[in-house]
Amino acid sequence: MLIMGKNDAFRKVHFAVMAIENGAKKMHISGTEMHDRLKKQDLIAQRLFRRYEELHTQSLEYVTDDIVETLTNWENESKK
Repeated sequence: MLIMGKNDAFRKVHFAVMAIENGAKKMHISGTEMHDRLKKQDLIAQRLFRRYEELHTQSLEYVTDDIVETLTNWENESKK
């Protein structure tokens, strides 16, 4: 098991908050609703934290588009 240092955890949480807030703006919903929808699909852990090393090197616009598209796709899949 990989143990994160305090700085690593802080960076990942800060990154996730930025992605959630910008995704919410793009979708014209509240940050709370965005958080809840991402959490329901487990995308905070599965996408934002798990893929942090890859995603944090991208632009905020790219990350925002990625998380919105992924959320939309996963929600549509879960409805089937």
